Parts: sequence; C-alpha cells; structure tokens
Amino acid sequence: MSELRTDRKNRKKTNKWKKRILWIIVLIFISVIAYGIYLFVNVYDASKDSHVEIDRPEGKSELRENDVKIGDDPFSILLIGVEDYETDGENGRADTQIVVTVNPNTNKLTMTSVPRDTRIEYSAEEAGQQYAGFHKINASYTYGSISGYGEDKLTVEKVEELLDIPIDEYVTVNFDGFRDIVNALGGVNVDIKEPFWEKNFYEGEDKIYFEKGESKLNGKEALAFVRMRKREVNSIYSRDERQRQFIQASIDEAISANTLFKVGEITDILGENVTTSLSPSEIFSLQNAYSSMDSSNIETYEIEGGNQKVGGIYYFVPSEGAINTASQQLKQELELTQDNKVDNSANQDQNTEAE
Repeated sequence: MSELRTDRKNRKKTNKWKKRILWIIVLIFISVIAYGIYLFVNVYDASKDSHVEIDRPEGKSELRENDVKIGDDPFSILLIGVEDYETDGENGRADTQIVVTVNPNTNKLTMTSVPRDTRIEYSAEEAGQQYAGFHKINASYTYGSISGYGEDKLTVEKVEELLDIPIDEYVTVNFDGFRDIVNALGGVNVDIKEPFWEKNFYEGEDKIYFEKGESKLNGKEALAFVRMRKREVNSIYSRDERQRQFIQASIDEAISANTLFKVGEITDILGENVTTSLSPSEIFSLQNAYSSMDSSNIETYEIEGGNQKVGGIYYFVPSEGAINTASQQLKQELELTQDNKVDNSANQDQNTEAE
C-alpha cells in the first residue's frame, strides 16, 4: 500500500515538473515572438528612414523591360561607399562602387568592383555645364549632388552606362555608418594576405598596421583595410580584392546567431548613415531568402586594366574587351539576353515539354 502511495506521489511530482517545463517553454516562445516583433518594428522604422527611391520615370531601370520582384527574380544592387567626412556630409564622393547580382534560381551572389578612377563622360545635364566632359566615375556622386540631377541616381546610371546592365537597387553607406556597423557586429574576422599599413582616418596621422594572417578588425581598422590604395603592396593585394574579401567575411559575420541580438544597435545607425532604394518589405524578403547564405555562395569578378595618364590626369583604363567580358558575365548572372531582356527560353521549353 505504501508503495502505491509513493508511486502516486512520484507521478504527481513528475506531472508537476512537466507542467513547469511546459510553462517555461511557452514563456520562452512568447518572449522570442515578442522580441521578434520588437525587432521588426525597430528595423521597419529604421528602414523607412533609410529608404530613398531612385527618381526614374517608370520606377525601374531603362534597361529593364519588366519590373523585378526582389526575392523571386535575379536582380542587381550597387553598393556605394561614400566619403563625406571631409565635407561635413555635403557633396561627398563615391569612394567604392561594387555591383552585386543576386540570383534566387541558382542561389548565387556575385560581386564586381568598378574601379573608382574609370574614365567616363558626363553630359551638361548630368554634371552641370562646369563639369561636362570626361572625368572619373567616382565623381558621379559629387556631380549629381552639385547639378541637382541626384547623387544616387547619377552614380547608378553611370555604372549602368559603363557595364550595359540594369542596376535595380542601390545601397549607400558613409564612412561613419561603415565603422559603426562593423563595431555593432563586434568586429569582422579577415584573413589578411599581405602585410601593410594605412593611416587612421579618425585619429590624425596615426598608422594602423595589418599583419599577415587571421585578424579581427574593428570599425576603424576595417575602414583603413578596405580604403588603402597608395602603398606599394596594393599592386599585389589590390584595394578591390580587399573590399570584396571584406564583404564576404562580413556576410558570414552578419548571418551568425549572435547578430540577432545586435539588430537594435544596427538600426540606430541606418537612418543617418545609410540610404537605399530597397523598401522595408523588400529587405525582409531578402533576409528570408538569403539568411542562410555564406561566402561559399559568392563569386567575384574583376575588370582587367591599368592606370594611364590622359590629359595630365591618371585614369583607370580597362583592357581591350574587359568591359564587354564583365558585361556578359553579369548579364548571364541576371539571366539577360544581349538586349537586356529576361531570357525566358528555358521556361518556355519546359512549358512546351509539359504540354
């Protein structure tokens, strides 16, 4: 009889603990949902502050026949790094321009650096009468601001003109935003291929030294790492290569589990230092579609060429056929034909077979 009572007591205790564990799980679940809603609201508000559409007559690139749906169709983004700390945020210049293609059909992402010194022609409408003529492509951000044409718009259009591909979206970040986002992530791990040094842009002429091998870079160090271009080592470990390498490392860092708890810090940075044509809903579509992507899914392309002196100014001049090669590679990633229209032949063949 006593054994029966003991057994009942044990069962009651077990059931009591099961209920407690169940309540704990429910509370955790509710907390996660509540935190998710909190993050959604904060990110959505910050994204709205950062959202600036490109002023286009039809709301899309002139090189597009149809609109693209973010998350469903292959599309392109121009990443623009702006240097405006010397001008107090006025008339900055595009220090970095990287074309990113995203293809949901292949789950592949590519990055192509556009050399900042590439020579390109500006019309009086684009740059104003004073600056009409040939200049470097990184001046597009400055001239677009001065002429009233629009800095983001002109930067996007000159890259489209150079590569003959549609640029569907853009993201612009200034130096302060870049530094603060890297710090919010807790730094980014980079495998430095060659040793070099660069000045610290925030602390006078102090030097930051980079040793060969794995290193975790904070915001200031990361900015110096991606910007260095005047040291001799740049010829074997180029600026464009370092920028693409850093973005790949940042993607791995950004999709890590710990980043979820840093979103609050990152959203505080967005409104003041980042502008993008991506709407909040498009950003969430991207996050859902590519939250598991890592750097192994990224391929990098490079525009071959070298520096040449033209009219007393050094420009980057692409090698013969280099622009055409880059253009064809990007069109293939975007699933475009020669006239920049979506190639639906594969889908049509599948439909024919189904019939």
